Amino acid sequence: MNCFTLVEKAEQYSGKYVAIKSFKSKKVICSGDNPAQVVRNARKKGAKDPVVFFVPEKDVVYIY
Repeated sequence: MNCFTLVEKAEQYSGKYVAIKSFKSKKVICSGDNPAQVVRNARKKGAKDPVVFFVPEKDVVYIY
């Protein structure tokens, strides 16, 4: 499974961190460059335990 199946319109969040309410939801609550800020913003919008992950840029390889 990749991030393009986890969220709607993933290509518009390329290179950003995104938050969704749960793995059952595909709707992005908020996004940004700082994962800690994305978590805070998601909680402000009502997500108790948001799921946050990075959406890689298209055709870019990331090695962790």
